[in-house]
Amino acid sequence: MDKKETPMIRLHGIRKLYRIGGETLAALDGIDLDIGCGEFAALMGPSGSGKSTLMNILGCLDRPSEGSYMLDGEEVAGLSDDALAHTRNTKIGFVFQNFNLLPRISALENVALPLVYAGVSRRERTERAQEVLASVGLADRGQHLPNELSGGQRQRVAIARALVNEPHIIMADEPTGNLDTKSTKEIMDIFERMHEKGHTIILVTHEPEIAVRASRQLLVRDGKITRDEGKGVVMDVV
Repeated sequence: MDKKETPMIRLHGIRKLYRIGGETLAALDGIDLDIGCGEFAALMGPSGSGKSTLMNILGCLDRPSEGSYMLDGEEVAGLSDDALAHTRNTKIGFVFQNFNLLPRISALENVALPLVYAGVSRRERTERAQEVLASVGLADRGQHLPNELSGGQRQRVAIARALVNEPHIIMADEPTGNLDTKSTKEIMDIFERMHEKGHTIILVTHEPEIAVRASRQLLVRDGKITRDEGKGVVMDVV
């Protein structure tokens, strides 16, 4: 198959089972999903729908109980902890609702952290971190500590940190959950620009007005994907 036709993500028959007492509960119950290279997909669903479990599996933070997960042509469902961590660190950039920045180091040093783990030289780390900070409009904020930045600026630092490793996929979990309306718009504008540049983005949100900015919207309910819509369709998640 031509590389362009191979999906970045292919899930087949994904189930995640939990044993509670004598019962087996399926948090995910037979998920089949292809996400193409360069897609911007929003995952939606009510509390307890399985969307967080699905995000964890997509982000290589957890493994499925059953099924196949092909990530960029590699089967990752059965990888060891170390191999899964390596895949996660090299192929996926994460953006979280609470920013997850280290408070005692500068914005620039926070952005450069993934490169420290990757063994990149200090000079190259600094250059690459400055470059991605500039790309999210924070070229002049590199030496500031996180608590000297607004919520929207902190989330932009977190996005820069996710981008610095040049990952194959950006996973964003409720990235606007703690932001005001103006900052939310700015952050979503950044995601749209990233999408236009060819990044593959998966965004988890419970807000229809956020999901509608994505090129594809997936509704998770009772451990299954129940709707798969294009851009502009407003979906009710309740």
